[in-house]
Amino acid sequence: MKRYKNLNGQQFIIESYEALLNTWGTDYEEKDIETTYGQTHIITAGNSQNPPLLLFHGTADNSAMMWVYNIKALSDKFYVIAVDAIGGSGKSEPNSAYDKHFDQVKWIDDILTSLEIHTANICGVSYGAYLSYYYTLKRPNQVNKAICLAGRIPSSQFEVLSKMMAAFLPEAMFPSEKNCRKLLRKLSGPNFSKFEDNDLLVKHWYYLLKYFNNKSMMQHKIEMNGDDELTVLKEKVLFLIGENDRLSNYPKAIQRLEDNRLNYKIIKEAGHAINHEQPDVIHHEIVSFLS
Repeated sequence: MKRYKNLNGQQFIIESYEALLNTWGTDYEEKDIETTYGQTHIITAGNSQNPPLLLFHGTADNSAMMWVYNIKALSDKFYVIAVDAIGGSGKSEPNSAYDKHFDQVKWIDDILTSLEIHTANICGVSYGAYLSYYYTLKRPNQVNKAICLAGRIPSSQFEVLSKMMAAFLPEAMFPSEKNCRKLLRKLSGPNFSKFEDNDLLVKHWYYLLKYFNNKSMMQHKIEMNGDDELTVLKEKVLFLIGENDRLSNYPKAIQRLEDNRLNYKIIKEAGHAINHEQPDVIHHEIVSFLS
C-alpha cells in the first residue's frame, strides 16, 4: 500500500513535517524502534527520569503537527514519547506484516518493551484517544492513567463511519487550500485561529489532505467494546471533549460515558482540534489528572 499519492507530495509532507518540528520550542530527540510491524518513529522530549507519557495522534496526521502547541509544556512535567503511527503520514515505515494483520496492542507492547518502560501514562487525540482507552482495556497493569482528547467510545462501526462522513465530507474529497480552511473551521470551535493563523500548520494539513493516502491507515481498525468491558476505565481514564466537536460531543456518545460512569469534561469553545484550540486548558487538565 503506497502511503503517498506521488513523490512530490511525499516530499512536501516530509519538508513541512521538519519545519513544524523546528517550531516546537524545546529540545527533542528522534529515533526509530523496530517493532513487529516495521520501524516506528518516536520523538522524545523531557527528562527521562520523569513519568513517561506516550502521545498518539489521530488518523492520517502525525506527531509533528499534533503536538506543536503541547510538547513544551508537557515535557516540563513528563518524559514525553510522541509516536508516529505505523501506516500514517509521519516517519514510521510499515513492513509486510503490517499489510497482513495489525494488532495495535502488540505494536504498543513492542514500543514499551524497546524503551524498557513497564508502566506509562497515555494521551491521544481522536483515533489516538481510541488507542489510549483500548490499550488501557487490554493492558490495565501497564497503564497508570490515560487521557482521551476529542474521543468517545462508539457502539457500532456505523456510528464511527457516519460521524466521520458528516464531519469530513465533501471538503476532504476536494482538497484545495480553500476547502482545507473550510474543513478546519467546520471541525473547530470559535478558536480556530489558533490553527488557521499558523501558516506552517495549515500548509502541512493541506499537504496531508492532498497527498497522503488514507487507505494506508485502514489496518488501524476500531474494535467495539461492550459496557461490561469498560469497568477498568473508571478510575484510569479521563475524556476531554470539545463543546463544539461534532465527532465526539453528541448525545449518544455522552450518554454512553455517563451510563458507564466514566470521567469526562466538556471543554468550552473547543472543537475536534481541542489541543490546538485550547492548549493551556488541556495542559492543566492533563497535568492535574496524571498527577
